[in-house]
Parts: sequence; structure tokens; C-alpha cells
Amino acid sequence: MYPVLRLIWQLYKHRKSPALPVTGLHVSQHYCLPWDIDLWMELNNGRTLTLYDLGRIPLAGRVGLIKVLRAKRWGLTMAGASVRYRRRIRMFDRVEMRSRLAWWDDKFVYVEQSMWRSDGECANHILYRSAVTGKGGIVPPETVMVELGSDTPCPPQPDWVRAWIEADALRPWPPMQDAVQE
Repeated sequence: MYPVLRLIWQLYKHRKSPALPVTGLHVSQHYCLPWDIDLWMELNNGRTLTLYDLGRIPLAGRVGLIKVLRAKRWGLTMAGASVRYRRRIRMFDRVEMRSRLAWWDDKFVYVEQSMWRSDGECANHILYRSAVTGKGGIVPPETVMVELGSDTPCPPQPDWVRAWIEADALRPWPPMQDAVQE
């Protein structure tokens, strides 16, 4: 089940947080609850992706994106993700989530998020490829920045982001149907 109440809580909690620049860092606190765990009594990998919404959506609010999306009747979609899991998060562990826009190109924005345990270790890290969509398809990030009133230049592209984009471009699409053998 989607954590609607937790999302509402995060939006309420950060409703008066100061506005952030487009490339600003949003930091939030979360707990691993009993319904977030898997059979091994740790945060489920799929649930991790869902919980990242709890940082990404308030980030969008703090940079002004939600207001623009509503005003323009635009949407927001995910077009890819790469996640790295390194440390366990157990039931009732508190984690700090860090969310920021890392880079953008002519179509997509790349959002970087991470979860940090109370012992200071990074538990997992994700890079999302996201797009703003309108009636005509993808809205170029440059147009979105104008609507946000932001003159923030695009940060330099991190090498690891470039490498992920290049590697992902090599992946066949659609997947090969004959690759599955019975």
C-alpha cells in the first residue's frame, strides 16, 4: 500500500520550510515501519523506492515545482532509476533522507537521493531520471526552469551520471522477447 499518510505528514511538516534553489538539498527524517520490511526483517528493496517519494515530493514543493505543475497542468514521471544498496535498515531504524536535483539535459532531470543510518553510514543511494510532461509530451527542463523563475545554471554533469546514461542507452528496448527460454 502506498504511504499516503506518511506523504501527507512530510508535506505538512515541510510546508513552512524555507524555499530551496533548484539545486538545493532537502533533508528529511523517516522510520522503517513494520509494513516496510521483508522476510529478512529489513527494509524491502521495493519499499525503498516508494519511500524515496517522501523526500522527492517535498523537494519539488520547496523548489516551487509543484505550484508550476499545477498552474501549467503538467505532470511528473519517472523514466529510469539506478539504485545501490549497501547497508541494512532494520525495523524501527531512523534514517535521514537526502534529496537533490543533480543535473539536467534537454529532456530529463536527474534526481539523486540517499538514505543514511543513525550510525552515519549510507544505506542506499539512487539516481532517478525524471521528466516533466505536458499535452505535447516531455517539457524541456529549460522551459521548466523559466517557469520556476530560476536562472540557476545547470551544474556540471557528474562523471558517474554520464556513465549511467551511456550504459543505459546500450540496453535494448523493447527487451528481446526470445531471451526467455522455457
